[in-house]
Amino acid sequence: MASPQRAAIPRAVGVDFGTTNTVVAIADSSGAVTPVRFSHADLALEIFRSALCYEDIPAAPRRIDISAGPWAIEQFLATPHEHRFIQSFKSFAASPLFTSTQIFGKRFSYEDILSGFLTLLRRHAGDALQDMATLPVIAGRPVEFVGAAPDPALAIQRMDASYARAGFPAIRYAYEPVGAAFFFARRLRQDATILVADFGGGTSDFSLMRFRRTAQGVSAEPLGHSGVGVAGDAFDFRIIDNVVAPRLGKGGSYRAGAKLLPIPGHQYGQFAQWHQLAMLKSPKVLADLRKLAKDAEDPEAIEDFITVIEMDLGFGLYRAVSEAKTALSSAEAAELTFDMEGVTIRETIRRADFARWIAPELAQIAAALDRVFAVSGLAPTAVDQVFMTGGSSFVPALRALFESRFGADRLATGDQLQSIASGLALIGLEADPAQWLVA
Repeated sequence: MASPQRAAIPRAVGVDFGTTNTVVAIADSSGAVTPVRFSHADLALEIFRSALCYEDIPAAPRRIDISAGPWAIEQFLATPHEHRFIQSFKSFAASPLFTSTQIFGKRFSYEDILSGFLTLLRRHAGDALQDMATLPVIAGRPVEFVGAAPDPALAIQRMDASYARAGFPAIRYAYEPVGAAFFFARRLRQDATILVADFGGGTSDFSLMRFRRTAQGVSAEPLGHSGVGVAGDAFDFRIIDNVVAPRLGKGGSYRAGAKLLPIPGHQYGQFAQWHQLAMLKSPKVLADLRKLAKDAEDPEAIEDFITVIEMDLGFGLYRAVSEAKTALSSAEAAELTFDMEGVTIRETIRRADFARWIAPELAQIAAALDRVFAVSGLAPTAVDQVFMTGGSSFVPALRALFESRFGADRLATGDQLQSIASGLALIGLEADPAQWLVA
C-alpha cells in the first residue's frame, strides 16, 4: 500500500497515553514534530506521568480535588488531607470486571478517571491543545490490552468516551508500535523490513513492516502485528513479590487456635500490581489485615504492610523499585532502598536473580514475537533492523533475548519515550492514513 502525497494539513496531534507516562506531539505540514511541553516547577516537561491524586477537602461544602501528572505527585507528597493516588490505570481499560471504584464516598467509572486525567493534561498543556477542533488526532493503542481476558472493544469504547468528554475531537487509533515505526521510517535511506518492538509499562507490542522509499515519501506494507499484556509493570511485580512483599509479611504464618497457618497471599498479589495497589485501601481489607496482625508470628511485618496501604506509600515504593530496576541495567547488583513513615526496606538485588524472576514474562514476550513471524510467514533472518522502544527496552535480559534472535548489529534504539507520539502525529498529516490505522 503506497502512501499518497501529504495533503495540506496544517497540523496533526499524536497522543501516546501510556501505562506509566503520557506523551503528546504536534506535527506541522513541513514534517517537523514538536512535543507538547508542560510547565511545572520552572521546568518544561515533555513527559506527563500517567497518575492521578484525589484529595478529600473537608470544607463546606465538602469537595474532592483532583490533580494529574507531576501535579498529582506533588499533591500526593505535600497534602495534609486524606488522599488517594492512582497510577497504571490504563491497565483497567479492557477489563469488564472493572466498572467503577469508590473514592471518598463518590463512585468513579473508568471514563470518569480517564476523562479527568485527559482534561487536566489538556489544561496543563496551555495553548498547545486548546484549538484542536479541526485537527486530526491519532491516539495510540496496544496490539494486546492488559488482563486475563481483555475486551479490546470495551477499551476503545471507554477511550472514545473519555477523549470526547475531555474535549478532544473524533479520535482515530493506530497501534503503538506502528506509530514508532512511522517515526523510525524517516531515518531509512533504502527499502527495509523493520520489526518495531515497543516495551511499555503494561504491554509489549510488535509490528513487522516493509518500508519502501518512493518519490512521494515512504510507503509501507504491514506484515504482522502481535502483542502481550506484560512489560515493565510485570517486571516490577517480580521485584515486589520477591523482595518487598516478604519484608511485609508474605510467606509468614499466623495462629488459628492450635494451628499454625500460612498467611493468605491474595492481598500480596494485588499489592504487587501498581494498578491494583490503590484498591487495597478499603475498610474491609485494613480490618482483615489488623486481625491477621494480632495472630501473626511476625506482627511488625503485617503492621508495616498496613502502614504502606493506609499511608498511601505506593508512589514512594514505585520509585524505589523503578530506581533499582534501572540500576540493574548497568550494574550486576543494585540496592532497593525504601524508608517512609517508619517502614524501612534495604535489600540487594542481583541482576542474575532479576533475570530468573522475570523468565516467565520473557517467555510470554518470546511467544508473542514468534507469532509475528508465524503471521507474516517470514523468518527472523528477513528482518533488516529491529527498532526497540519504550523504557523496558533497557532491561538486559530482554535485550539478550533480542540479540540471540537477531544479533546485536541489527538492534537500534532511540527516542524511547517520544517516538510513538511523534509517529502518531506524523500519521495524522497523511492525506489517507488508513494504511496505518486500526479499523
